[in-house]
Formats: sequence, structure tokens, C-alpha cells
Amino acid sequence: MAPGHEFHGPYHDKHYGFPIADDDELFERLVLEINQAGLSWLTIFKKQESFRAAYSGFAIAKVARYGEKQRTRLLNDAGIIRNRLKIDAAIENAKRIQALQKSHGSFADWLAAQHPLPKSDWVKLFKKQFVFTGGEIVGEFLMSIGYLPGTHAEDCPVFRKIARLQPPWLTAQKAGMRY
Repeated sequence: MAPGHEFHGPYHDKHYGFPIADDDELFERLVLEINQAGLSWLTIFKKQESFRAAYSGFAIAKVARYGEKQRTRLLNDAGIIRNRLKIDAAIENAKRIQALQKSHGSFADWLAAQHPLPKSDWVKLFKKQFVFTGGEIVGEFLMSIGYLPGTHAEDCPVFRKIARLQPPWLTAQKAGMRY
């Protein structure tokens, strides 16, 4: 991350590592992490608004209903990453999040119910639960939403802002969890 950068700066200062409780926002972060795989974050940041429009504002219920017509539309949308595997993953993962919402009340509650886990266990869990979620994607997703440490150095001003919010990783670390 690059504080002060036109695209990286706002993400660093206001989003990266901050806890998220809203399911649609969690879904957005997961979709963006999946789409970033193999690409630069700058590419994703520049396309973020296009992603939001293309994926119905990341409304899980809407994306889970996408069929072939919407899949074709996404594959032809130059404003997003037009990778069939990543598009299919977004649609399938929306359906899987809906199942978690039924069983746990919300995606956020499902995450909280699993915590704390070391990264290796999170990766195994995500590989069972979702598609297109390897170690790097899972680790970055969980760091970006406050479930794993490592987003900011302790001398970074943003670290203190996040610490005041008591992200799950910090609460677990205070209780003796080692990552």
C-alpha cells in the first residue's frame, strides 16, 4: 500500500484492515480479492466502480440469481476483469454465502463463529466453503477485514485507528492466540 497515492492511499487509510460486518461489503471484498489474483491492485482500484455497477452493488441476493444472460453480460463488460473463472466464482460464492446466511444468520456471523484460526486453517475452511479461494486470496481477504494481523505496521497512524475498533485478530492476540 502507498499512503498518499491517488488509489492506494484511500484504501490504506480507510479500508485495509478495518473490520467489516455488512455481508454485501464482505462479499465485495471477497470478489475484489479474487479478481486481483494475478493482477495489480491498481488495476482493481481503477475498476472498482465498474465492478460495483456490474455486480449489482455487490448485493449477494441479486448476484446469486445471475444466470447465463448476466454471465454473458459480465464476460463482455470491459469495465471489469473478464475472466470466466472469476465471474463464475463470484456467482457461485454469492450462492454459498446465502447458504451461510441461512445457517448462521449472516456471512459476518459465520466468520465470527470460525474465529480464531491460524491462516492455514482458514485456507482449508475457505477451500471447502468457497471456490477460487487459495492461500493468498484467503489470507489477504482476512487481513483486509480484520481477521488476520499484518495490514499495518504498529508505527502507522492507521494501525492505531484500527486497534481502537478491536478487530478480531487483535482480540484473539490479546487472549493469547498466535498466528
